[in-house]
Amino acid sequence: MAEDSENEKTHDPTQKKLDDAHQRGDVAKSQEVNTWFLLAGGTLVLSSFHGSIGAGMMPPMKNLLQNSWMIRTDGPGLIELTKELCVSLLSTLGMPFLFIIIAVLAGNLMQHRLVFSSEGLTPKFSKLSPMEGAKRLFGKQAIANFLKGLFKLVVLGAVMCAVLWPERFRLDAMVRIDPSAIVGITMALTLKLLGAVLAMLAFVAVADFFFQYRTWFEKLKMSLQEVKEEFKQSEGDPHIKGKIKQLRQQSMKKRMMAAVPQASVIITNPTHYSVALKYERGMQAPICVAKGMDAIALKIREVAGKHDIPIVENVPLARALYATVEIDEEIPNEHYQAVAEVIGYVMSLKRGFSGRPN
Repeated sequence: MAEDSENEKTHDPTQKKLDDAHQRGDVAKSQEVNTWFLLAGGTLVLSSFHGSIGAGMMPPMKNLLQNSWMIRTDGPGLIELTKELCVSLLSTLGMPFLFIIIAVLAGNLMQHRLVFSSEGLTPKFSKLSPMEGAKRLFGKQAIANFLKGLFKLVVLGAVMCAVLWPERFRLDAMVRIDPSAIVGITMALTLKLLGAVLAMLAFVAVADFFFQYRTWFEKLKMSLQEVKEEFKQSEGDPHIKGKIKQLRQQSMKKRMMAAVPQASVIITNPTHYSVALKYERGMQAPICVAKGMDAIALKIREVAGKHDIPIVENVPLARALYATVEIDEEIPNEHYQAVAEVIGYVMSLKRGFSGRPN
């Protein structure tokens, strides 16, 4: 039972898993949002540029028809004609196409940040599996797409009827009016219809985005075991980190004990602290070669006793040195005077013993 609960995907995906999914191109994406932005961009282009597009395309088309008898049909002539038509079309349609491209990009950026991944282009043989195909055909996503398509068909039909039905008499009369007026009437009806369709599709796009996001988020959920494994990979196995820390402490302790016999003096608080200092002529300041609390402090004093290293009891100085100096570092300036007095006292003792007759 415990193993089943660990494998049950109930935990929200971590930021690392979300970033990995983004790098693979696996993001929450609704095609309905893209469709809405594309349709909105097309409607904006139609309402803003229909006059300039017609005016820009009329002269080259008119010139082409009026002077068709002068068109050279050889290779260089056709190439030149194609170039002229392409330049005319690009100068006329360039800005509208740019608006549509911006609308398509906006539809994607509204849903997720930019994605650059080739994983979606890599062929996957699992997609050829009949079982996988059946899952895609009858899965939750397929059912949602079917219901969404049915809803759009019904609502779009209702919207079109609601917009066009009041205009039925005008549409009947269009066969009898001047052809030049048909363009304006058709444009007005088209924009009116597109506006109603956009309003309806906005609700569909919002609902579909939240559905796609929830489906994508649920798919990325993690089990407790996956969370533990990811933590181990990103932060390291806690057991291994603890073992490494223990080995480092043991190594540091051995190195300190090996350095204690080289110390000049051990300054102690007899019950808690021991700090081993080394000083030789030519050194700018004494250096801490070992320090410790409790059991380690006792071990430092024991090693010092075996090698006849002087041990001086100075409670405030021992506490201060333990708190402010690290191993292999010089003592701070504020402790020079107190340490100098201790070392001077130790040296005077050594001189006294060395001068004593046998």
